[in-house]
Amino acid sequence: MQIPFNQFEQYISDTILKRGLSYFKNGRVQEPAEIRPGEYEAIVEGSVDYTVRLTIKKGIITGFVCDCPYDMGPVCKHVAAVIFYLQQVELDLKTKKKSKKSSEPAKKVKRKTIAEQVNELLEKATNEELKEFIRGNSVENRTFRNLFLSSFTQYNTDESKGFYVTQVKSILKSAADRYGFIDWRASGHVGSLVGNLLDSAQKQMDNNNFKSAIFIITAVMEEMTEALQYADDSNGDIGLCINTAGEMLYQMAEGQEDEQVRSQIIGYCFKAFEKKIYEGWDTHIFILRIAAMLLKTGEEKERIFSLIDKADRSDYEREEAQKIKYEVLVKTGEEEVASKYLEENLSNPGMRRKALEKALADKNYDRAIEIARDGVEHDMKDKPGLAKGWYEWLLRIAQAQNDGNKIIEYARYLLIDNFRNEQDYYRILKERVKPEEWTSFIEGVIQDIEADKQWRNKGLVARIFIREELWDRLLELVKKSPDLNTVESYEKYLCPHYPDEIADLYAAGILSYMKYNVGRKHYQRVCRYLRRIIKLGSREKVDDIITFLRKEYPTRKALLEELNYL
Repeated sequence: MQIPFNQFEQYISDTILKRGLSYFKNGRVQEPAEIRPGEYEAIVEGSVDYTVRLTIKKGIITGFVCDCPYDMGPVCKHVAAVIFYLQQVELDLKTKKKSKKSSEPAKKVKRKTIAEQVNELLEKATNEELKEFIRGNSVENRTFRNLFLSSFTQYNTDESKGFYVTQVKSILKSAADRYGFIDWRASGHVGSLVGNLLDSAQKQMDNNNFKSAIFIITAVMEEMTEALQYADDSNGDIGLCINTAGEMLYQMAEGQEDEQVRSQIIGYCFKAFEKKIYEGWDTHIFILRIAAMLLKTGEEKERIFSLIDKADRSDYEREEAQKIKYEVLVKTGEEEVASKYLEENLSNPGMRRKALEKALADKNYDRAIEIARDGVEHDMKDKPGLAKGWYEWLLRIAQAQNDGNKIIEYARYLLIDNFRNEQDYYRILKERVKPEEWTSFIEGVIQDIEADKQWRNKGLVARIFIREELWDRLLELVKKSPDLNTVESYEKYLCPHYPDEIADLYAAGILSYMKYNVGRKHYQRVCRYLRRIIKLGSREKVDDIITFLRKEYPTRKALLEELNYL
């Protein structure tokens, strides 16, 4: 969510604004520290102190986070309080002072950012002072110690994967409650600390210290996967660490030329798969794909095939494993065996797509049609969405053959189906159907779409009306469900032809909207639509609506205030 810094009140609910303003006015916001230009960190005091981080770029609040447990909306009162602090001069706000000293007029001096202060101290501090600081904090502060050790791991002669396993376990243990469970808020803290370890791994990769990076990455992947069994990861913090680590391992493996590193990664992948460390998670098949990407020897190939053939898997893993085996066969030059294996596993959608790609590339159109039609028949009953995807392939084949009748048949089906939009089916039909036949053709299409009364078909018919410039029929369609969103969606098309009718639809939508929505944000939305009515040339209609709203809702102070701006 991005918020204009000077208009933030319009994007935050009244309740949160009031609570945030109260926190600010009561002096609960400690002076924010500017970490880097435009990045602020502040402590907001309460029964518990919470940390807010907020980023402002070009007058827009581009990011904000608070470590409080509030989850009822995008912005909590602590974030609102910090925004009020940063906007206090602009808004002419005052806060309670905690001491006489703090009540003295503040000097308008540009403060150095945290980054600038750190750089200045590093320039002035001696090597011995820095070493003493690190020694002391490494003993007293576990988080600092772990970060320091992982950042300079290349100099650690006792380095091992177990070393990082211990670090991750320590982070997880510190976040768990007395029953060993990690709640969602603590999971965020875990994600942040483990993220520091992954940052260290990235530095090791950048310095070509792949051995250390592999130790860190695999320790994170294993321990965090296990942690999912006893943690609330509803915010995805732990899962993000696992995915990030996996992507780093894949990146390291891709195009790896160092034989020692290649052997280390592929060996790990084999062992992790055999021991089922990631069984039940996507990572289980993912590491087999990494192994396939790295294989060089016949022994490694046979080992992968053995794992594919013997392991118990879900449908997803089975299908992915088949695709890996096919890719390995192609990679190792066994084209005939690969083609036979492909044909034997067409029930796998991924394999069917590969077979279609191959047949099209070979211009074997009859075989391509056979494969696609078989897919339709195979999947239509249990997987209709997948079956409709094979119609897209039939269209592609017809286009490759320049078969006009088939192109019209399949494009018409896909347009009416309105499920996949991989191509502009309307344009394809317009180009292929004879001009003298087009009107009756498209009317037949519209009738078939309307006969299938699915909710998404209304939008499809509207898009056809727009492209056909059938404005009177588009207006009638909008009138059938004149909510504000619908009217706004089609206003630009209808307003040049029916400005008064659009104004009437907005007016009816506003009155209906006000019956069920309360709060400044909703009132501001109503006023935005009232301004649109004014632009349509119906100021008198707006005045009538305002008069009605004032009489109908006299106790809604925020509404009355917003109406005053009109």
